[in-house]
Amino acid sequence: MASRAAALLAISLLILWTSHAQSGANDAEDCCLSVSKRPIPAHRVRSFRYALLQHGCPVPAIVFTTLRGYHLCAPPEPLWVQRLIWKLERNAAKKKRS
Repeated sequence: MASRAAALLAISLLILWTSHAQSGANDAEDCCLSVSKRPIPAHRVRSFRYALLQHGCPVPAIVFTTLRGYHLCAPPEPLWVQRLIWKLERNAAKKKRS
């Protein structure tokens, strides 16, 4: 029971931390404070953006936006992240050609 409560708290904090990514008014607000190492299902993601050290962020991350508008932060290095970025870029290029 305690682990379930801890998991819910962690998810809530992750959503709160990444909700600032919507504003765009301040670079610091567009950053992630932590990243999820669990793969995000590709069918739930609509877009992505970079939030990297050179942008002034303390934690390098890729911010994925889900179909429901949530912002999820992932580390930029894992293969699953690179594949998801590639898929999103490929889909965007196909839409431009249409």
